Amino acid sequence: MGILNVTPDSFSDGGRFVAVDDAVARAMAMLDEGAHILDIGGESTRPNAVPTSADEEQERVLPVIEALLKERPGAVLSIDTFHAATAQQAVQAGAEIVNDVSGFTWDVEMAAACAGLRCGVVLMHTRGKPQEWAAIQALTKDEVLRMVLAGLRECVDAASHAGVARERIVVDPGFGFGKKGDENYTLLAGLEELRELGLPVLSGTSRKGFLGASLKHLHGGEPAPLSERVNATTAANVASVLAGAHILRVHDVRAAVESAAVADAILAAVAR
Repeated sequence: MGILNVTPDSFSDGGRFVAVDDAVARAMAMLDEGAHILDIGGESTRPNAVPTSADEEQERVLPVIEALLKERPGAVLSIDTFHAATAQQAVQAGAEIVNDVSGFTWDVEMAAACAGLRCGVVLMHTRGKPQEWAAIQALTKDEVLRMVLAGLRECVDAASHAGVARERIVVDPGFGFGKKGDENYTLLAGLEELRELGLPVLSGTSRKGFLGASLKHLHGGEPAPLSERVNATTAANVASVLAGAHILRVHDVRAAVESAAVADAILAAVAR
């Protein structure tokens, strides 16, 4: 899943693809590099992000969806939104998946909207909202996986109760979303436990802050800059696939495709 942020303020590439032509060019490049899905987002959910209205979000994403599908009619598109109104408009415009970072918890209309749209959904676990993360209380190692598993079960149950078919659901543990520092490594180390949910798993570690923090010794005691986190992301991607992840959400598609190929070959060798 290639990340296409058409926002001015996303943590990694905000402002680079706000023009439709630039966004479409980036999307086609990711498809050519091997992306199977493009995840288009019109609102940043980085820490301390300023909330965006659904109308403004739609003004950003809908022209990109329309233009991209004209160029690549067969492209599989996902809309990264927690607004039911945006999900409705995006799926009607041709998106096939709704990727909700709140797991249907920030907009009470989202579950019913997705059930009616009969689209695929990604339900992500989050703890609190971006404006709250800096002050959020740390978790113990034992609490991290219990919290994520319990939260995802609640999200899946709520989606199913609203009428979303189970075979349309993917779960995402939400690296960085209300998890502080090494809590993310605890989550990555225990990612295999998400298999007990019986659903496909998406892993989104790409360029995240906890990876940059691990490279401080190489960067004068400061977190690695975003441009220097590709190799760390590759390591996290391999670990994710070996632990059972089915989808990798990434900025650097070619590196992810290559790392997934190696991880898949290891899994195939174990299975033989």
